[in-house]
Amino acid sequence: MKKAIKKMVSLGISGLMVWSLTACGNSKPAAQVSGTTQSAAETKAAEAAKGNALNVHIDVEVASMDPQIATDGTSFEVIADTTDGLYELDADGKPVPALAESVDKSADGLTLTYHLRDAKWSNGTPVTAKDFVFAWRRAVNPVTASEYAFIVGIAGIKNADAVSSGEKPLEELGVTAVDDKTLKVELDVPVPFFESLMAFPTFYPVNEEFFTSCGDQYASTPDTLLSNGPFKITAYEPAATNITLEKNPDYWDAGKVKLDGINYQVIKDSQQAMLAYQNGDLDLVTLSGEQVEQFQADPEFKNIMAGYLWYMSPNTKVAGLENLNLRKALSLCFDKEAVCKNILKDGSIPAYFAVPTLLATGPDGKDYREDAGSNYFKTDKAEALKYWEEAKKELGVESLTYTMIVEDTESAINVAQFLQSEIQTTLPGITINLEQMPKKNRVERMQEGIFELGLTRWGPDYADPMTYLDMWITDSPNNYGFWSNAEYDSIIQSAKKGDLALDPAARWKALIGAEKIVCDNAVIFPVYQKGNAVMQKAGVEGVEFHSIAINRYFKNTTKK
Repeated sequence: MKKAIKKMVSLGISGLMVWSLTACGNSKPAAQVSGTTQSAAETKAAEAAKGNALNVHIDVEVASMDPQIATDGTSFEVIADTTDGLYELDADGKPVPALAESVDKSADGLTLTYHLRDAKWSNGTPVTAKDFVFAWRRAVNPVTASEYAFIVGIAGIKNADAVSSGEKPLEELGVTAVDDKTLKVELDVPVPFFESLMAFPTFYPVNEEFFTSCGDQYASTPDTLLSNGPFKITAYEPAATNITLEKNPDYWDAGKVKLDGINYQVIKDSQQAMLAYQNGDLDLVTLSGEQVEQFQADPEFKNIMAGYLWYMSPNTKVAGLENLNLRKALSLCFDKEAVCKNILKDGSIPAYFAVPTLLATGPDGKDYREDAGSNYFKTDKAEALKYWEEAKKELGVESLTYTMIVEDTESAINVAQFLQSEIQTTLPGITINLEQMPKKNRVERMQEGIFELGLTRWGPDYADPMTYLDMWITDSPNNYGFWSNAEYDSIIQSAKKGDLALDPAARWKALIGAEKIVCDNAVIFPVYQKGNAVMQKAGVEGVEFHSIAINRYFKNTTKK
């Protein structure tokens, strides 16, 4: 959650940001953003809106506002603030119709005909079925190089994999605009979680005319973005520390939106973030470490289990890390309980698995982890040392040094430093160096293979184990370690579109077996499943927290 990162261009003048005077798509001229050019009336209006705007803390920058390019949870959240797809998630995380007013399903479940409600973009043009066709084709277009092209195939959309590999033309993707208000979707196989996927940003529509008029600058400024959702962006630039949204008066469901806007603030230091909360500058803040113990008795404290899995990824193309005994040694040598209880203290739980808990239920109605068990990667330092001794013999070495890259957030750095200490103490002769960088750079490095070890995370995009297991097939862009196993690939492909796809019980059992292959081969070194400790101001209600896809929804949030 990379290779295709758009080049964003802006012009800084004396510390002020000046945007193009004419917005894309021949919409209204854009305002010049400057403290000296803003009128008194505009300033007064902005201050009035701030009182009923939600002030939200995030600890990493928004990497992209392009729904077909974005890959991280923070970007997905802000995109979902501004854009609707066919479906959205309700308070319980269940998909409910958004731009899809109704749907007709064929008897075999392979043809879905969506009838769209009346909705329009923030430049006044209607949202049409063509916007979905353009966006979905763009997602699988090899020229786009979207890191989420694979998810169109996961959705079962006809010919998606063949189109994304360049074997078939874009026109053969199974999506058609019958007319402006009718969208026909053809599937290769029925997908039980299809509606959940339709709430995911990769499947959000894009207006082709506007996109084309923006060129390379699309989604880089407020004037190169369109909204059809609850809010629209008024201040944004790549890597900005402040992002401002205001209520979209033309939203089809505007009557349910009670906030005047959302102000996002990027604050990486948790103490600084908490001070901003206490000063009244933030309404919602994420806590870490000692803060959790300090504030957990406060009535404004909340603890929420998230779906994110944090793990170390070894690059198996790096000398030594191709050795299974070394990988097993590294996977067992650190105390996960201590990570959760002594460092994070936010409700996170040790990860003895590659597929998190509370993700999906099987044909028997049980949680995946209940069926699959949680007996992998249990901390065993004595066993880890044995694997290390074997690895030294096989590799013909007495010592090894690796660098682990880690993003520059406080919690990630704290966890990385603990892991560094545990590895070096438990496995004498191994030295771990740490290299800090912004998340975007860390992701790019891992995808390009320019790393040795990486501390990374993955959040579930939909409610099925495949949202994790699909990562480790050969040549997956998210297979950071470049591991490959023919048996594993065969299981996953059959579960997606082969015989297993047609037998839910057999598929479920096969996915459990696939996870075992990943764990037995120490493809990753799981650390913890993320919990979120947050402070939410009294009077703020209706913030919807989800463990799948979009982390938070603010459409139904109110602030008193």
